[in-house]
Amino acid sequence: MTIAAIREKLHDFVNTADDKQVETLYSIFEDEIAEKYDWWKDEGFLKELKCRLDDIESCKVQGISWEVVKLKARDRLAAKNRKS
Repeated sequence: MTIAAIREKLHDFVNTADDKQVETLYSIFEDEIAEKYDWWKDEGFLKELKCRLDDIESCKVQGISWEVVKLKARDRLAAKNRKS
């Protein structure tokens, strides 16, 4: 199984797990999660965000609204649930 497939399975599991399962997973990885970098302090990340915002504002690329993002996510989840 590829790393991408493993990541997707883990994402799916976390997104559908009950509260107890999520708490258990969090307790296992809590230290690693706490060690993650502060993305809002990462100059490279901030530079990339600024670049993407500039592209959207200059109409170089077309963005999508938060409402559309949520709708697509709900549709994808509903389709996935129909498969199960």
